[in-house]
Amino acid sequence: MVLAVCAVGVIAWLARDFLIPTAAAIVLALILTPVANTLERLHVPAWGAAAASVSLLAIAVAGLLAVAAPAVTSWAEQAPFVAYTLERKLEGLRKSLAVVRQVSERVEQATTGPANPPAATPSPPEKVVAREQSLLGELAKTTPAILLQIGYAAVLSFMLLSHRNDHKRQILRIATTFPTRVRLARIMRDINERVGHYLFALAVIYTVVAAASTTVLALLGFPNALLWGVLMGLASFVPFIGPPVAIGIVALVALLTYEDWTRMVAAPLALAIIHFIESQLVTPVFVSRRCALNAVAVFAGVASLGWMWGAVGAIVAVPLLILLSTVAAHLPSLRWLEVLLSDDRPVSERLAVKPPLASVPLRPAAPRRSVPTRQERRETA
Repeated sequence: MVLAVCAVGVIAWLARDFLIPTAAAIVLALILTPVANTLERLHVPAWGAAAASVSLLAIAVAGLLAVAAPAVTSWAEQAPFVAYTLERKLEGLRKSLAVVRQVSERVEQATTGPANPPAATPSPPEKVVAREQSLLGELAKTTPAILLQIGYAAVLSFMLLSHRNDHKRQILRIATTFPTRVRLARIMRDINERVGHYLFALAVIYTVVAAASTTVLALLGFPNALLWGVLMGLASFVPFIGPPVAIGIVALVALLTYEDWTRMVAAPLALAIIHFIESQLVTPVFVSRRCALNAVAVFAGVASLGWMWGAVGAIVAVPLLILLSTVAAHLPSLRWLEVLLSDDRPVSERLAVKPPLASVPLRPAAPRRSVPTRQERRETA
């Protein structure tokens, strides 16, 4: 088992350029499944519903990139000024640390006595290393690969959405026995319910978080409020790590932008309040605990996939864990994995109370045999 885990980790690292867009496409297809189902109920063809879902998502992402690109370019151009501003505002803190260091050195000299100064050694000549490629050159080198991965993820999401019903029927045809078909059907049903609806609900909630963050930052006069609001919404997909990092970035930008400490604290404090309301009040009410996972497993999964695949890996870590937990709930050989991933109780206990599949015909109950009473036996005798 240890060798298998190591082999999977090595394959995930070596094939990350292919696995990252593939995992992203699977997660996007699961998120857009409720949208495609709604469009199909309106008598839209399967391919049309899939194309409309992917197109709406692509338009939204393109619009956000068009709005955020000038802000990111402006921050990149002002990098020297930003560094100077940060150094100037932290000058008081640096002086305080210098005073503390001088006091500690004097205390150490008073307790240990004067020490012989070390002999001066000639410093080695400084080496000047010229960069072979500029930032624009690196961007020009990596942009085609990123665009290719985005296009592959979009096409794969469209194919998974448009052919999802055909894939379900083909998977059911693999099984040779009726109980195995029932198990496969229930696995696909629970994946659709637990993963698809869960991710769609989270996407709606985090969209509201992004809108609320943008509104609050705009009311506070924060520069590029839309950029930081969208960052807060995307960071919410990464539990434990994402929201604190986004709030920390906003706090740094507030430190660089304002001179008043009240305005410096207002923006990160407002985002912290929004995150608290979302994580403690809104999400538990609308999502419930049907997809609750072990906090240690979630943190380890986010950390490992974030280390191997970057930001995309950290975002898709939780959906992949939910998918793995759902599949393990129906396989007796993987019940141990289900118990380890679940929060308080195995997922199979929650799945056991669900109604049977509509496609599985219920067998009529056998008529109960009536037991004759003692009086009836005497009359018969």
